[in-house]
Amino acid sequence: MKLKKISILLLLAVFAAALSPVQTNAQGLTAEDVVKLESVGSVAMSPDGNHVAYTLSVPRTEDDDVGRNFSELYIIPADGGNAINVIEKPNGAGSPQWGPDGRLYFTSRISDHHSQTQVYSVNRSGDDLQKHTDAINGISSYQWTEDGSTIAYTSLDPVSDERKEMEERGFDMIVAGENIRYMGLYVQTRNGNATRITPDGLYVYDFSWAPSGEQLAVRVSEKTGADAEQMYTRYSVINRDGSGMRDLMDQPMKKTSISWSPDGTKLAVIAGKVYSDPLPQRLWVLNADGSGNRDLTPDNWEGTIEWAGWQDNRTLFFTAVERSVTTLNSLRIDREGITRILGGGDEIFRGISLNERKNAFAASVNTKFHPNEVFVVNNLRRPNFERITHHNDWLADKVFGEQTSITWPGADDLEIEGVLVKPVNYREGTRYPMVILPHGGPEGVSLNGWITRALYPAQVLANEGYVVFEPNYRGSGGRGTAFASANHRDLGGKEFEDVLLGIDHLDEMGLIDPERVGMSGTSYGGYFSAWAATRFSDRFAATITFAGLSNWISFMGTTDIPHEMSVVHWDLYWFDNPGQNWERSPVAWLNHADTPMLVAHGLADDRVHPEQSIQLHQFLEMKEIPTGLVLYPREPHGLTERAHQLDFMDRVLSWFNHYLK
Repeated sequence: MKLKKISILLLLAVFAAALSPVQTNAQGLTAEDVVKLESVGSVAMSPDGNHVAYTLSVPRTEDDDVGRNFSELYIIPADGGNAINVIEKPNGAGSPQWGPDGRLYFTSRISDHHSQTQVYSVNRSGDDLQKHTDAINGISSYQWTEDGSTIAYTSLDPVSDERKEMEERGFDMIVAGENIRYMGLYVQTRNGNATRITPDGLYVYDFSWAPSGEQLAVRVSEKTGADAEQMYTRYSVINRDGSGMRDLMDQPMKKTSISWSPDGTKLAVIAGKVYSDPLPQRLWVLNADGSGNRDLTPDNWEGTIEWAGWQDNRTLFFTAVERSVTTLNSLRIDREGITRILGGGDEIFRGISLNERKNAFAASVNTKFHPNEVFVVNNLRRPNFERITHHNDWLADKVFGEQTSITWPGADDLEIEGVLVKPVNYREGTRYPMVILPHGGPEGVSLNGWITRALYPAQVLANEGYVVFEPNYRGSGGRGTAFASANHRDLGGKEFEDVLLGIDHLDEMGLIDPERVGMSGTSYGGYFSAWAATRFSDRFAATITFAGLSNWISFMGTTDIPHEMSVVHWDLYWFDNPGQNWERSPVAWLNHADTPMLVAHGLADDRVHPEQSIQLHQFLEMKEIPTGLVLYPREPHGLTERAHQLDFMDRVLSWFNHYLK
């Protein structure tokens, strides 16, 4: 009787284990959950630190028209409480900024006010809506002077009357180099008319008022387009009447934001180290009179700076990605060394909004368990994050796969880090199928926070019983210029070996079944997926590529970033070494491939042209390798529409469940 009882118990245990995937699906995250997630975007703390304004990305429902998420605007007390809805769908809002008059300013396109995006404001109660600009073609970005008397904004050149007339007659040809539209900079006193202060033929990408209100710093270029924005801009200073423009930094390399010192003598900017630096990730200080520039970032510091602002005339705050976490730091411009203020833990934040006294701030923060919410730090002397919004409370009822950051020795024993998610209801000693989700770029980075979205459905896959692995291979951000440049002239080489060695590491841990490994990535991550299924077909059971590169030579002829891709990623133009570009192309290895590959792409993609996926799929069919092709109308370099997101996630699960399970 005793033996019989034990046998029955064993059978019950086996039966319960067999049922566990069904139980997991009822508890974990699903594709339907992903498309209803709300997420905080821009955050602005009021000068007195008592209120926080923020935008909220609100997904469309089945009842809404097809389109992107709505962007609503809220005001909430900094100590928590009820949020005031200032702008709600179907209207949208962006770029919240507090004025010295205590009003909240923002951009919006309110249909009964103007057909284009303009600057509006409300009081702290969300009432008394006022419109402040009337730009014919709408505005892109704006900023008030410190005294609130004058606004500067950028606006794209309108289409000329002559061009409109030609188009109405059917002469709507698109000719390279013709009908170029530039982004101009305009200045307008509070009750006056707007005046364009930058010359024709100059594109303004960023700008910032000097504390005096008499000058503006600008990031500009005579060139337009994604390549120009990323590689060929310069920092300059211009008087508010458009006179006296002078350059401060004009060497070609990646550049981004601008911040004036309180005394108006210096500018803090974030730029690359050299022309081939893959990211604008170093903190520079430029003298406003043009007398000198300094890169303050220590060469031995492994981090990627993303936001910077002044505490006083000698001290800078900056946020950074350091491996798979984020930090807030300070740096003296007259001393060496970086001081960490907070971060390095579960809270992931990419920038902050300080109060006027610069002793408190608000930020958009995510963790492993929720997307971006509003958090505040009320005292920088004793910094501690406090969450004040809760937009996805239903997530508390969900079960998540355990998520951690791991390291392993990559190629040449270089330490590589990544994010690992175990299956929901993971059982020790069980080997699971694995899906690798490589980030794009390749200078992107996977952070150990909220990582689940339509194109990277990490916790959805964990809920289906997969180990999910997001490797930060060499070439990734978050570890400084040297690491980000470590894949130069070797794309698909040692960087991919880093990933293969990561698979071996997880195999040695007894966590995965190495015969059931898949990969799904987007953009450069899509290249990794196609490369995995062709060059390394023996290592992968199935892959999915979305907006992925398949042929390096034809990609360079169709992308909107041919210089950026060549300089900061390849460090080589394809026509200087066409053999290597072809050898590292997935389509060059189809004779060695048999891995099933699903191919998907957005039809409005300018970054990676859909031809990359169309040719890959056609070649796979010709080789009789299991494949499929899904093309999404209207979608750019990503997925923005609810139905498309649901469709893609469903295909991901179906594809991997068929080939990996």
